[in-house]
Amino acid sequence: MGDIRRRGAGVLMHISSLPGMYGVGDMGHLAAEFARIMSLAGISAWQMLPLVPTSALSSNSPYSSPSSFAGNILFISPDKLAERGLIDGGELKEYELPQSERADFARARRAKKKILATCHSNFRRGDAYRTEFREISDKFWDFCRDNAHWLEDYALFSVLKELEGGAAWSEWGRERRERDWNSLNSLKREPEISAALDLSRFEQFVFFSQMEDLRRECRELGIELIGDLPIYVAYDSADVWGHQDLFELDEEGAPTRVAGVPPDYFSETGQRWGNPIYRWDRMRENGYLWWLSRLRHALAQADRVRIDHFRGLLGFWEIPADEPTAVTGAWKPGPGNDLFNSVRYCFADESDDRLPFIAEDLGVMTDDVIQSMEEFGLPGMKILQFAFGEGMEDNPYIPHNHRRNCVVYAGTHDNDTSAGWWEKEATETERRNFMKYLGRPSMDARAAADEMIRLALSSTADLAVLTVQDILRLGSGARMNVPSTVKGNWEWKLTSLKELRDEMPRIAELVSLFGRGPRRIDNDGAPR
Repeated sequence: MGDIRRRGAGVLMHISSLPGMYGVGDMGHLAAEFARIMSLAGISAWQMLPLVPTSALSSNSPYSSPSSFAGNILFISPDKLAERGLIDGGELKEYELPQSERADFARARRAKKKILATCHSNFRRGDAYRTEFREISDKFWDFCRDNAHWLEDYALFSVLKELEGGAAWSEWGRERRERDWNSLNSLKREPEISAALDLSRFEQFVFFSQMEDLRRECRELGIELIGDLPIYVAYDSADVWGHQDLFELDEEGAPTRVAGVPPDYFSETGQRWGNPIYRWDRMRENGYLWWLSRLRHALAQADRVRIDHFRGLLGFWEIPADEPTAVTGAWKPGPGNDLFNSVRYCFADESDDRLPFIAEDLGVMTDDVIQSMEEFGLPGMKILQFAFGEGMEDNPYIPHNHRRNCVVYAGTHDNDTSAGWWEKEATETERRNFMKYLGRPSMDARAAADEMIRLALSSTADLAVLTVQDILRLGSGARMNVPSTVKGNWEWKLTSLKELRDEMPRIAELVSLFGRGPRRIDNDGAPR
């Protein structure tokens, strides 16, 4: 685990936003090149959004996935598959797409499915153990064995969903909906179904193999990866279908209560996420095994993990499933310290008892949330865009009120870019206070982005995370997500790394100026 007590700088950039020849960014050579560019500037952390599968039905949101364990096959690099001999490089030409500033998830999904089907066919041609794929076969077998606790449910869920024409699992026939294993095992033995299950397993094996390679390359560059864990899972998912007893469902499998948040900064009617509520009483009975397994899996891909909507583990907003908005709801207690004690036992660093998690603690936090974060040493988040309204001097997001054990951002994926915030969202009071705080008589949007970066890096927070959009001084067109909307989100994408590379010397100077760069080691071995 990285040392959060040492000042560091990070960058927030999802894999999908990297340049890519197949519709979206992927884990190929440009991902490694991006990491090298960051490393040369003294950046020591790369934060990503959840890497789980996405669906057009949920507008490709990484926070509404058919699995909280599986990987998004859209992020698989076809070029790396060709290098492994799984597909001829010439065949990939027909799948290449023009570079675009918007990710094309639909075309990328069609292309990657065809490419992976070809790779799987080549892999399975003849006896894989007697071909050039023997080493891959051994690793594939190990992967399937080690991940069977989630992989088998996910593969079967995916195949059944195809057979059912994409219908939600609650609309399947009783035997499939209720997981009648006499029927399901018989189905799995059918040759076409068996082959489809093997392909699904193979896709996941390839994803996690490439993810492991990227993580190793980042580690060699001195960059830790920060993952992102949505607190809830999607209703129409392998997670809920496979563990129906762990969620608040009725006898037909429909959710009785769903998750969200009450009215807040982002929405006057709150946010009705629609995710089913956990049966925390059931989870407590087996020591939170499912949650601990999920956290362990996330830490197999990242050095630290941000827990989205952390306060929901202490208390959550519960909405009747038939309510159209989040206005009508009630706060209910979560597992709290009972869960956190189990997490500490499993994941605390042996040398200093720190946990490899970041708590998303935005919004109004109750005393129990604050106390738990203190007790378990969890760093929270500070968003500079929230800092400059009325009562600025006492605002917890203003830099002079930051504590060391936190992570500071100008904004996250749910906020506008800093330039966009200045142009479209900041009130007159916020603009006036922002300029007063910086001692500047005037400001434009590009300057606002630069000043946000400087404020983040100069903060006392142990880690300052910048967005690529702010480094490039981009406006609202580069925003990643607008909460409570469904169209046009998650699509922003770079077309090349050139402009970013050109901006990094400026960032490197600031990273060094504010003591966030790599520590120099003198001849006596002491850090300076």
